[in-house]
Amino acid sequence: MADNPFLPPSVVIAAPHSGSGKTTIAVGLLAALAARGLRVAPFKVGPDYIDPSLLAQAAGQPCHNLDAWMLGEDGALASFARRSRGADLAVIEGAMGLFDGVAGEDDTASAAHVARLLNAAVVLVLDAQAMARTAAALVHGLATFDPRVQVAGLIFNRVGSPTHAAMLREAVTQHTSVRALGSLPRDERLALPERHLGLVPAAEHDVSAWVAAARAAVEANVDVDGLLALARASAQQSVLPFRATPALPLDPLPRSNSATARPCIAIARDEAFSFFYPDNLELLEEAGAEPAFFSPLRDAHLPEGSAAVILCGGFPELYAAQLAANADMRAAIAAAARAGMPIYAECGGLMYLCEALVDQSGAAHPMCGVLPGRSAMTGRLTLGYRLARAPRDNWLWRAGETIRGHEFHYSTWQADGPMLEPAYIFQPMHYLKEPRPDGAQAGSVIASYLHVHFLAKPELAMRLARAARDWAQHELERRNGILAT
Repeated sequence: MADNPFLPPSVVIAAPHSGSGKTTIAVGLLAALAARGLRVAPFKVGPDYIDPSLLAQAAGQPCHNLDAWMLGEDGALASFARRSRGADLAVIEGAMGLFDGVAGEDDTASAAHVARLLNAAVVLVLDAQAMARTAAALVHGLATFDPRVQVAGLIFNRVGSPTHAAMLREAVTQHTSVRALGSLPRDERLALPERHLGLVPAAEHDVSAWVAAARAAVEANVDVDGLLALARASAQQSVLPFRATPALPLDPLPRSNSATARPCIAIARDEAFSFFYPDNLELLEEAGAEPAFFSPLRDAHLPEGSAAVILCGGFPELYAAQLAANADMRAAIAAAARAGMPIYAECGGLMYLCEALVDQSGAAHPMCGVLPGRSAMTGRLTLGYRLARAPRDNWLWRAGETIRGHEFHYSTWQADGPMLEPAYIFQPMHYLKEPRPDGAQAGSVIASYLHVHFLAKPELAMRLARAARDWAQHELERRNGILAT
């Protein structure tokens, strides 16, 4: 059967559970393959910003998320085909355990789900410390749990000695058909700093030495050629039912020479704000906008000509004192809101818009004051997929529209007095039993804890671009009117 011209060989790096070493193996593999001169396309299963930042460093190009629940199967396939075209190999890091997805009733949005969609070979990463023959039982169970998932290879991690590695390999070879591809020894150089939301993003520290160490470990201890052979054999088994769908179902802004033809959308990006999907940026550009990055930590003003602002998620709680100290930027954001400039904020962005942010130590820091009350860190993690419904029309939404997204935060928004109209109403699903309002829409500001992938609803990119253009045109007319008088 002929190869699908859109889809390269692909391998899913999966594990029985989080913390097994998937990211280390995936980063090391990407760096090793790139060093050979191969073009590798990095992907991450599920809603995640931190691991993709590390995978992107290793591959030398953006890492895109494949989420079969937020984007749907067709959307995930279309995204994969678009982002992997021309690649020699796609390396896809799984999330949590191999079969862990939206809920316990099935494996929707799991690494296994994505592997089935792509006919990808699965290579397991098994944390083998304090384990020997039992490894074979675990591997056997994962390999046979769903025959549609091609568990083809296995890499042992945190192995204690060559003798330990031999015991593991013998047990798995005797009792399974899964190919043992190597064993990584315990190595403190492969440890990455962690905190309350997982690994520290690449934007906050230099990870080049760690990437080099992961590459060296993979090159010295993993049969990379054998892994490539497994991926290629899997790709040749069938052609996927891929339907090429356009990223933008509607026409973007018309191209012209007017002053507002490509409105500038200011996007926060620094150590405090880095949770932004590459697809969202690319869709905004395709919609006709001109993205421009700025730092709420260091810049005194928004980029020149800004006509809309995106405040993405991140870790403002860790940089609250620095954000508070930059009074000029806080004032610039507040002035933009008063002027009616479209402002879209997610999670950490909502925290920044409040009057104050209370950090982990209980200290309160002044923020932008666009939203009433304060955000405060708690010891409770709120996470999960969300189906959100828009309660009314605004520049981004039409009343009753829904979007699939996710929450992942340790803070709450605490506002005294009457609450603002919510940005969304989260609908009951799985473990969320009752509808729940979230965030706020106030004037031109839309802010919530919901993280949204624009590929789930590409119209959002166009609406944001058009809202920015309309505001820029209004400002141009206002200023011309002032000058004329």
